[in-house]
Amino acid sequence: MRIVSGIQPTGSLHLGNYLGAIRNWVAMQDALGPEDCAFFFLADLHAITVQQDPSELRRATREIAAALLAAGIDPARATLFNQARVPQHAELAWILGCTARVGWLNRMTQFKEKSGKDREGASVGLYTYPVLQAADVLVYRATHVPVGEDQKQHLELARDIAAKFNTDLAADVFPLPEPTIPPAAPRVRSLRDGTAKMSKSDPSDMSRINLSDDADAIALKIRKARTDALPIPATLAELDSRPEARNLVDIYAAMAGEPAEAVLGRFAGQGFGTFKPALAELLVAHLAPLNQRFRALLAEPAEIDRLLEQGAGRAREAAEATMRAVRTAVGFLV
Repeated sequence: MRIVSGIQPTGSLHLGNYLGAIRNWVAMQDALGPEDCAFFFLADLHAITVQQDPSELRRATREIAAALLAAGIDPARATLFNQARVPQHAELAWILGCTARVGWLNRMTQFKEKSGKDREGASVGLYTYPVLQAADVLVYRATHVPVGEDQKQHLELARDIAAKFNTDLAADVFPLPEPTIPPAAPRVRSLRDGTAKMSKSDPSDMSRINLSDDADAIALKIRKARTDALPIPATLAELDSRPEARNLVDIYAAMAGEPAEAVLGRFAGQGFGTFKPALAELLVAHLAPLNQRFRALLAEPAEIDRLLEQGAGRAREAAEATMRAVRTAVGFLV
């Protein structure tokens, strides 16, 4: 089994990232067998599909690497690196771009969403980044890729590109990667608007719990989180029209590792004046140790860079093995 997944180094990682992806990465790492491997990367090549401040990109790359390490990614067991250190990603993306078809990319819904009304003003990279995503996966001959709902279409594209490459060149270079659906994770919503997802791009820092937040910040944000005046109900159905209340209940359930129904059974009839301190205490208990490790790592940027380069070395070795087969199949004299 070869697992591959990445995350863009922009903004700060937050609770939604942790519950939706990072916690699952750690679980997959911990379940690896002796013949399995996992590649987790910071997608800095993807980040520049929109303009980035160079110093901010470097800062965010180190910060998110520190957060992943603090959350439990072990560089001795999984390969952690930033994409730009492995040039084979970009080389394979060009070759696969000559295999993919314009019609396939025209069907990618995320380009339409991200480019908005100014489609002609979007970068070429933003249009072709699904091909780079395919290269990210195929350069390691991934067998399994954890995907959420918003990435299923891109994994299907990667499979189509791999199949066409193999068929066109009569070469069995790429396995077709299988989607791995992570265990059900809550759709963590903004603390200011229960109808919007928690996002690192939200201008209000009070809308999210950052993995870099200390205990005081976590408690303050939960105390200020938007709710309503009604007590906590006994059933989930009664939360259907109360998105902010449902969000806090779901966060509690996810952090406690129990069903939301069990949380309601414990707090039914009580107000948020009781529930919020309990939620804050639970979050601090889980996230404060992570935050301490995170801050200790950030204090040693040279060590973060060393670990990323160490991972990149292993990644380059694995990627180069694939690229030798790709260059031979294409017919390059190298």
